[in-house]
Amino acid sequence: MKGRLQFLVAKIILLALASSFVSCYDPSPLQDYCVAGVQDINGVFVNGRFCKDPKLVTSNDFFASGLNIPGNTSNRLGSFINPVDIPGLNTLGVSIARIDFAPGGQIPPHIHPRASEILLVIKGKLSVGFVSSNDYNYTLFSKILYPGDVFVFPIGLVQFHANVGKTNAVVIGAVGSQNPGLIAVGDAVFGSNPSIDPKILAKAFALDINTVKYLRTVFFPEDDIVNE
Repeated sequence: MKGRLQFLVAKIILLALASSFVSCYDPSPLQDYCVAGVQDINGVFVNGRFCKDPKLVTSNDFFASGLNIPGNTSNRLGSFINPVDIPGLNTLGVSIARIDFAPGGQIPPHIHPRASEILLVIKGKLSVGFVSSNDYNYTLFSKILYPGDVFVFPIGLVQFHANVGKTNAVVIGAVGSQNPGLIAVGDAVFGSNPSIDPKILAKAFALDINTVKYLRTVFFPEDDIVNE
């Protein structure tokens, strides 16, 4: 019995060691900060950016202004995203943006592959929501938000934001990643480069070929569509 227990303990230790060898990275920073700077022959390259010499870091490296300035929503979607560019955010795993919406404007269905998101409504009336995966039967979780309301979007799920009020809307969005990524569903499917064969898209979305070709002109007007 004692020998069997020792064998089991040894096996657990070996599995733990094997796991540590496979996960050869640190999940959190190994320094107080790594302010993004210009390329330096003696600099350290972290998260795709060169780190500024810590002796040259100032308070301004952790500061930004301008979120009080409205964005230009004169576009097809009637929305504008203004992300904050702060050098000191490098390696901290967070980022923030102001999002403006004209009446009827929206951020269409999209995915953030590397971060969850939280929205705070500053002005206006917004319809927001996300859809769960097939594991949970593609359940829609949605809400109408007013100033002061907050809504959270889990990582990697399809989400949307739309201004359903009669006035402009302003939202502050924060994500749990320095670079959350954004995959707009329509752009990814109908605006890929090179294009996905329209016969595949027609069958996948129960559309006819001409409709698929039209959608290609909307999402990628300069694309040469695959012939039938």
